[in-house]
Amino acid sequence: MGDRKKILLVGESWHVHTTESKGFDVFSYDYYEEATGYIKAALEGVGMEFVHIPSHMVEYSFPKTAAELAQYDVVMFSDVGANTMNLPMDVFMRLHPTTNKLEILREYVEQGGAFVMIGGYLSFQGIQARGAYKNTPVEELLPVELLPGDDRVEKSQGVRPEVCQPQHPAVQGLPGEWPVLLGYNKLIPKEEAEVPVTVNGDPLVVLGEYGKGRTCAFATDCAPHWAPVEFCTWQGYAPLWKNLVDWLTK
Repeated sequence: MGDRKKILLVGESWHVHTTESKGFDVFSYDYYEEATGYIKAALEGVGMEFVHIPSHMVEYSFPKTAAELAQYDVVMFSDVGANTMNLPMDVFMRLHPTTNKLEILREYVEQGGAFVMIGGYLSFQGIQARGAYKNTPVEELLPVELLPGDDRVEKSQGVRPEVCQPQHPAVQGLPGEWPVLLGYNKLIPKEEAEVPVTVNGDPLVVLGEYGKGRTCAFATDCAPHWAPVEFCTWQGYAPLWKNLVDWLTK
């Protein structure tokens, strides 16, 4: 690949179905949203190419082989559950076996690729454990173990991250005090993992290696609500993501 790093982000999208009742009359409407704006701007702002696959397009657009996935320097999953990866309509409705996307991801990292899971309600285990990544190839390749159930830690009062390894390349050059977060996924670092940043005594940024590749667990969101606007517009937001990509791609 060339000098310009190519990033694939999967997830960070949703459809909303709303029903309104106004006296006798009831009506419904639907709309679609994405929350990629902040991280897209951060990565493109430091010269990287950003490609997005929304959750509902995973079945059609996610690469079919590790070789196809290798066109990307880093793959990121954010707020997209394991069921979206494992239950395409060919399997769920038409009962046709298909290639396992999480095994493709594992092969990609084994061969030298880089992977980040970004926190959220459908990341890691998430709300009511619906992220459902426990005991999957993703847990195997990540530098963390996942809780068996709901792993959210909601901090409505706000909680400030703490840099515990200030010389680590992932945090070099960042401002000293980080903005507060409103929540995160509780993760358990594996023995060989590096944890340069914590929050509330739990790991926030966890880094590790798998096969020839590198991986990162980023325990909070890349957009509101867990990552408030103040975090996403913080002067350290873009440098943090650049540092992480640089570390992941050696």
